[in-house]
Amino acid sequence: MKKKPTATLLWSGPDQSGIVARLALFVHERGHNIIHSDNHTDGSTGLFLTRIEWELPRGFGEDDRRQLEDAFSPLATKLGGSWHIHYSDMRARVAVFVSKQDHCLLDLLWRHRNGELDAHIPIVVGNHASLEDRCHGFGAEFIHVPIDAKSKDDAEARQLSLLRTHEIDLVVLAKYMQILSNDFLAKAPPVINIHHSFLPAFIGARPYHQAFERGVKVIGATAHYASPELDAGPIIEQDVVRISHRDEVKDLIRKGKDLERVVLARAVRQHLLNRVLVYGNRTVVFE
Repeated sequence: MKKKPTATLLWSGPDQSGIVARLALFVHERGHNIIHSDNHTDGSTGLFLTRIEWELPRGFGEDDRRQLEDAFSPLATKLGGSWHIHYSDMRARVAVFVSKQDHCLLDLLWRHRNGELDAHIPIVVGNHASLEDRCHGFGAEFIHVPIDAKSKDDAEARQLSLLRTHEIDLVVLAKYMQILSNDFLAKAPPVINIHHSFLPAFIGARPYHQAFERGVKVIGATAHYASPELDAGPIIEQDVVRISHRDEVKDLIRKGKDLERVVLARAVRQHLLNRVLVYGNRTVVFE
């Protein structure tokens, strides 16, 4: 039996007495059934953050959804929160940006084909043409947008045009070895990046070489939202693996690539499931 569509409310606002009851009552008064509810209060900021998911009746169309959001807006204003309602039957459209490394790209495309990522991936954008053949058989169009210091503004303008044309909701940097401009980040949808270290350690280039020189005993990978400050955006997912004194840089790179694939996929999946709430430079990830 096909699942009913669901609506998911992501909310952040001042903590106050009765707020959980007020939000739940709004759903109850419309005859809907809550199936998941997760809350967090940040003591340092006084913020209350929540994710509430409820079932919708079949045939709950655009007009119904507009009326639902119009009805919720006065309550949100009264409670002083910021919010967004997502719908499970509206699949996000994802663009993957790549350079020359293929391990994260292939992992995302494979997971998408096998139903692990509930989204559309209509385009893969590469600043080199070398990964075009990797997209064959996965249903994603590869678009080559070369970029260098002189052409960066024009290249980013073309990339933004592609995002608009293909109605992209999320950009994933799958080892895209370019720094995005502040202007691009301001105009683009959310951007998730994978960095090959356990941030905030070893930011910037060649983190595996930095880790080897420092003699660390674990290395990591970090998926985060891109921000104007390099490798400093809100963190979504991280993981680590132990290394040995016998490991050379090439071994760190090999082990790190395994981590990068898994960490990036987890972060993208959590975002697509509307489980991530950003506040300041931090995130709450509701499991």
